This record gives sequence, C-alpha cells and structure tokens, in this order.
Amino acid sequence: MLKLKGITKRFGSLVANDQIDLEVRTGEIHALLGENGAGKSTLMKILYGLYTPDEGTIEWKGKPVQIDGPGHAMALGIGMVHQHFMLVPVFSVAENIVLGQEPGGVTLNMRQAVADVTELSQRYGLAVDPRAPAESISVGQQQRVEILKALYRGAELLILDEPTAVLTPQEVIELGHILKGLVARGKTIIIITHKLKEVRELADRVSVIRRGKLITTVNAKGQSEAELAALMVGRAVELKVPKAKAEPGRPVLDVLGLSASNVRGLPALHDVTLMVRAGEIVGIAGVDGNGQTELIEVLTGLKQPQHGQIRLNGQSLAGLPPGRIRAAGVGHVPEDRQKRGLVMDFTVAENAVLGAQRAYSKWGLLDYGRMREHALKIIRTFDVRPPEPAYPARALSGGNQQKVIVGREILRDPVLLVAIQPTRGLDVGAIEFIHRRLIAERDAGKAVLLVSLELDEVMALSDRILVMYKGELIAEVPGDQATEKDLGLLMAGGGARG
Repeated sequence: MLKLKGITKRFGSLVANDQIDLEVRTGEIHALLGENGAGKSTLMKILYGLYTPDEGTIEWKGKPVQIDGPGHAMALGIGMVHQHFMLVPVFSVAENIVLGQEPGGVTLNMRQAVADVTELSQRYGLAVDPRAPAESISVGQQQRVEILKALYRGAELLILDEPTAVLTPQEVIELGHILKGLVARGKTIIIITHKLKEVRELADRVSVIRRGKLITTVNAKGQSEAELAALMVGRAVELKVPKAKAEPGRPVLDVLGLSASNVRGLPALHDVTLMVRAGEIVGIAGVDGNGQTELIEVLTGLKQPQHGQIRLNGQSLAGLPPGRIRAAGVGHVPEDRQKRGLVMDFTVAENAVLGAQRAYSKWGLLDYGRMREHALKIIRTFDVRPPEPAYPARALSGGNQQKVIVGREILRDPVLLVAIQPTRGLDVGAIEFIHRRLIAERDAGKAVLLVSLELDEVMALSDRILVMYKGELIAEVPGDQATEKDLGLLMAGGGARG
C-alpha cells in the first residue's frame, strides 16, 4: 500500500530522517517505535504533507506521489490524528468533524451534519454525542472525534501520533478495540509510539527508528518488551528500576481537611488529609477525574481551597499564589506540559529559567549567557534533543518538552517535588532515567508526591500509595504490597477503606 524510499529530512545541521526505507502493508497496524526525537513524527509529517523530504520518494498504492500538503494527503486517503488534538473547543462534535466539508455548503445544514456523524460513528463503532461541545467531553472522546474527522474525509490510512499518551488505562483498552475494528473494516493504521506493551498488544509489525535511522522491521508478536527496548535505545534497559527501602524522616508536607471545587463550581475534593515525609515517595492512584487535578492545583497555588490546611515544614501555604509556593521550596511538574509547563514560543533557555528569572538577571536585564549555561546543564543531564538552547519549545517533540520541565524542576533543588504524570510522552530509556532521578531525590532526603495514571509507575516508585476516588482518599497501601488487581478494585470504589 505504502512505500517510503530513501527518505531524508534535515533541519539545518540536524538530520531528523536519514535514508529511511519503510513499507506498510494494506490492512495492518504498523507501529513506529523509537526514542523521543528519533524522527518518528517527522517521518509521518512528511507522509501527511506537513514537511517536504530533502531526498527520497513516496509510493502510494503502487504509484509515486509528491504530497504537497495535508489537503493533498487527505484527498489521497491519508489521515493523521496528532498527539495534541486540533479541535475547536466551543464547536460541537458534529461541527468539528464536518469543518471544511460542511453539508449544505456555505450555510451549514446542522441536521444533516448530525445525521452524517451519527451514521459514521455507528458504522465504525465510535460512539460520540454529535451535539456535545468538544470542550465538555473526555480526552478519550476527543480522540474519537479526531479519528472520525479523518474517516469523514475518506481516510484509508490512519496515522496516530502517540495515541495513548493522554489516555486513561480504560481508554487505552477502548482504543485498542477501536483500532482492531477499523482494520477489520479495511483500514490501515500507523501508530507512532514508545510504549512497548501496546506495541505487542496492538501491532502486527513494528519498525524501530533510532536517531533518524530505521534499525529494523519485525513482527510484533514474539518480541519481548526487553528486546524491543534494546532495539529502540541501543542498549539493555531496566524496565523496573531497583530501589532500596525508604528511610522516611520528618514530615515535610502536611495536608489537613482539604476541600475544593472544580472549574464548574462543583465539589471535587472532600476533607483530604495526607502527609509526605522527607525521604519518601508517596503515590496517588486513581482513575482520571477523581480529584487529582484539583488536589495538585490547590497544593501549587493554582486553585484556592474552600477549607483545610497545607503546611510545608510548618509554614502555611494554603491560599498563597504559585510564586510564593515555589519560593517556599515546592517544585511542580504539571499535568499539561504545553499549557502549564512551558511557554511554547520561548526557547529552551528561556523555559529553563521560568519562575526563577530574577536569579538569571543583571541590572534588571536577563543574562542570556547564564541562561544558556543552565539550559545546557538540563540538556546534558536529561538528554534533551536536539541539544540546542536556542531551539523553540514548540519545535521539540512532546517527550523532549517533558524532559525540559522535569530537568528544570529537579535542578531547582526543591524541598518537595510534586510530579504529575512525570513520564507522560517519554520513551522507555527516558522513563528509566526519570525514575532513577526521582528515586535519587528521595534518597537525598527530598519529599516526593507522585500522581500518575500509569499503575506500573505508581507501584514501581511509591513507598506508600494513596487511592483517590470521587475526591476522597479512600485507602493507603504500602508500595511493596500493592498489586494491580487490588489497586484497580480500590480505584473503582471497591474494597475496604484504609
């Protein structure tokens, strides 16, 4: 169906793709596996017409083509669902799906649009409410809308860029059923990913890209996660980082009777009490939407609590603005790296000093030399690619954006590190590195509060696990006694309360 031959793409001195030959067969799920910045997304953006290759050819259905832009790609039957969705928040689901190809022409026939979207969603088993505003539906539902947008335009080949990066475990399972259903109906799918478990469960074949080069293409079945990780990174990778037993010290964070509402003014946190001590990692497990976001927003000053106390080493933080809380010694790896972690149009060097600009200024002016030195320290320590402080954050891959944030927060040397989804979008080698750093922070006597939707991550890192359900902490489980089955039951609201 698709053949890429000798594809090379350069950005100045950076070679993103280097003489890549790739074949995708009709009716398969083909995974592109690689580290952050390996060139996976660049290759697929070439196929979708967002970039033009410097060398090489594209053969589509047996004929050579030169894809001049996304419109041309869609006309050929090639659709792409980007990692960061491209929906108009205030438009309805139906309006987003038909945008640009509205039934009725200039005057949108809304009734027909709803009927078309309903028929399409039923045909492919992608249940959505066509009249719901896009901003009101879950992330998993938004992804369905993006897939339906491509199918509405006649996509035969679907490219999904990191499709599970922002999904809950339940939504990942649902997506797997959806993709297999699409293939059963004659579609072909390319998944850009770094998640080994999903490659083995979903893909028919997997192509491994490392530093811009295609290393190999193998059948996904029969490959172990360790074998795929070694192919991707070029070395053996520890999928579970070893750690010594924690030796907790004095309480660092004390939260007592905390209550808060969500953005709609509805109760989201109910009388939450917790403690994090020096030298331990406390993990919070829960299905997304059960109050984790509101808890972190209150702890970091992004939301005002209705009731309760927050103390850091005895100092009251409740109600303080984010800058004061950071100055008190709280580091924060936010849930949404693009909205709250980075200024996307700033350079890596500028983002590296966010929240600490005064420390990098002289006579009221930013000292760009010192900023560059600090950015280079983050780049070298956390392997940010490309290794250029002047590179805009917007141009980095999602995983490398995450590395900049994690590096910035850890190198600030906080008393308490609050990390939400710290490895979201990272490849297996980077995950191993970040996990080691978090454990090192713990062993250095820091207090770490971890929130993650990845149960494997919570169980691997946490010394104690708190389970959150409907805005309450309903159980505490020692990290070395936690099982996925038991935590899953608690996260669904079952089991005894601790």
